[in-house]
Amino acid sequence: SGYAGGRQPNPTYAQVSTGATGHAEVVQVEFDRTVLSYADILDIFWSLHDPTTRDRQGGDVGTQYRSMILYHDDAQRRAAEASRDAIQEAWPRPVVTEILPLEAFYPAEEYHQDYYARNPDKGYCQLVINPKLKKLRERYAARIRAGS
Repeated sequence: SGYAGGRQPNPTYAQVSTGATGHAEVVQVEFDRTVLSYADILDIFWSLHDPTTRDRQGGDVGTQYRSMILYHDDAQRRAAEASRDAIQEAWPRPVVTEILPLEAFYPAEEYHQDYYARNPDKGYCQLVINPKLKKLRERYAARIRAGS
């Protein structure tokens, strides 16, 4: 996990939380293309959050919680835009997810890394992360078993 999409180099969580850095809280996904495609990653992204709420995800509000896809190359940009256009039909409100080039990724502080693994009993993990993991496991059960 980390921060990206803003202007300030090497931001801290406290700085990002003010909304003044322009950064969002993000994850950088590394994946094996022989197991999972970029299209699969996009499908997972769209299915696990509400891309129609501006500067908000659930109870978390602020520009640091905006929905965004940061692409590495033109092929990823085109795929992200096409997937956004395709899922728009499923939503009653406009999809507001930003699709921008990744200019820099700044890793979050150590206590944010592997947060769920370190804090499975915390309220945020129980109320927010667990339902998303359940949905992910149900939707991709066959693929998860095959990749185990």
